[in-house]
Amino acid sequence: MKIVLAAVNAKYIHSNLAVYSLKAYAKEYEEFIEIREYTINHYREDILAGLYGACPDVLAFSCYIWNMDLIRDLVTDLKQVMPEVPVWLGGPEVSFDPVQELKRMPEVTGIMVGEGEEIFRGLARHYIEGNSKLEDLEGIVWRGGGREIQVNPPGEPMDMNRLPFIYSDMSGFRNRIIYYEASRGCPFSCSYCLSSVDKRLRFRDLDLVKKELLVLIRNEVPQVKFVDRTFNCRPDFAMAVWSFLAEHDRGKTNFHFEIAADILTEEEMELLKTLRPGLIQLEIGVQSTNPDTLREIRRSMDFQKVSDRVRRMKQAGNIHQHLDLIAGLPFEGLESFIRSFNDVYELRPEQLQLGFLKVLKGSWMYEKAGEYGLVYQKKPVYEVLCTRWLSYGEILRLKAVERVLETYYNSGQFHHALDELVTVFAHPFALYEGLADFYKEQGYDRVSQSRLQKYDILLAFAVKADPEREALYRELLLYDLYLRENVKSRPEWAPSQEQWKQESRNFYRREEKRRYYLRDYAEYDAAQMARMTHLEFFRYQVNGAGKKKDELTVLLFDYKHKNPLTNEALVLEVEDMDGRDYD
Repeated sequence: MKIVLAAVNAKYIHSNLAVYSLKAYAKEYEEFIEIREYTINHYREDILAGLYGACPDVLAFSCYIWNMDLIRDLVTDLKQVMPEVPVWLGGPEVSFDPVQELKRMPEVTGIMVGEGEEIFRGLARHYIEGNSKLEDLEGIVWRGGGREIQVNPPGEPMDMNRLPFIYSDMSGFRNRIIYYEASRGCPFSCSYCLSSVDKRLRFRDLDLVKKELLVLIRNEVPQVKFVDRTFNCRPDFAMAVWSFLAEHDRGKTNFHFEIAADILTEEEMELLKTLRPGLIQLEIGVQSTNPDTLREIRRSMDFQKVSDRVRRMKQAGNIHQHLDLIAGLPFEGLESFIRSFNDVYELRPEQLQLGFLKVLKGSWMYEKAGEYGLVYQKKPVYEVLCTRWLSYGEILRLKAVERVLETYYNSGQFHHALDELVTVFAHPFALYEGLADFYKEQGYDRVSQSRLQKYDILLAFAVKADPEREALYRELLLYDLYLRENVKSRPEWAPSQEQWKQESRNFYRREEKRRYYLRDYAEYDAAQMARMTHLEFFRYQVNGAGKKKDELTVLLFDYKHKNPLTNEALVLEVEDMDGRDYD
């Protein structure tokens, strides 16, 4: 007997917490259970062949909005080549209306509804031992002997402390994001979110959480993402976990949390600003700053408090902040969304995600779709097309802005040039809308570009918008470029450094002897240091050094020391180039 748990993830770097948790919970049957993971980027034929080759006696899929269409196709084809194999589904995409899902997919044997650990163990017992009946298993909707659909009563909420820790053996998770769950449920009632449906907020025992996190820290995994919906809804719990991470930090692991910034306490704020840069990153769902919208979506948020805490964390400079907006919410037309965008942009988070409403089955937003004039895709991912307040044409405008926002702002590669360029426009949104229009005019929206080509495009746009300061934008973009990478092919538009070649050679020869600026390069000679770092001569103020315009600034980019938040090189101003004034 073999039961195959199949996961189709969005990317290879992701791991599917659900299937590993199901297998671990059914520990007494683990020798009969096999996990097969794929991604939505795999060819369907390859997944089909892989699952067929696994020779399952029972097959179960983990279903989400990003993989549901593919799973439907797979199930249809698999049942043609393995008609005798029972197929089960589970996950949020099939839990809301399982009866309708079974009617839609006659090939499926049954659906596990809600939390799946106890349900799956019961299924495993049924198929492996053969001495239990599906009629007695809570939490399933299934087909009886006559193909009639049976709805069993729901199960009880899981005791979080009974959930197994799936990362005792890390060998299968190398180079992948680790997902960790310390709580289930959410205390808030946001109408667009399925988490608001489950009010049974439960936490894992704190001592158990600490013990498990220590395993991840000692294994020096690159990133751990907490899947808790609002991690800081219990301040004492959040404080305890963050304090533990600080105490046991080895300088290797980054921990990601979704939080509500406005409920951060002063005690939490004081702790957060002491953490190692890069130890944690915070995702903060703002969604909108329109009070009418927030009230209608049942979202409790004080944006003034959010702004205060985001600015203070930004000033501390040690925490990556990711702020979210959602386009397509009720009472949010284009003008209102632009105000929300500008409000959040002014906070200068490390990332600003411009997302689009997903009308999820089972959410309150789904129930109110008619009232709001919500038109959305009828197939997953159920993304909004238009509303009473926002037309499809305006959605397309926002889509174009989202693309250039991701390319330029969220990449973090054009920070200084954008900070200067935004001052030319009436407001931040106007900059990105103008850049999106420029992309369309030039045909850049139809082809992909290399990293250096993106610099070329932004320079061309900047010169078009502000032609009198072309030389400044050239140097700002060059500064941004060398902050991230010691590029060997210098852009064609970069100011010539030919006149400074000898001064550069002299600098590295002098560093070989004295190690004043490059103290951690003791084992390298001048030529090696020149290859490992970069020396640039600027005529404009590009690093906030406080010099006058056109006064020469010599900057040394040290790639051995990078900012863990931005991945930018350490920049040192060289003030003693042979003791001469080269301006």
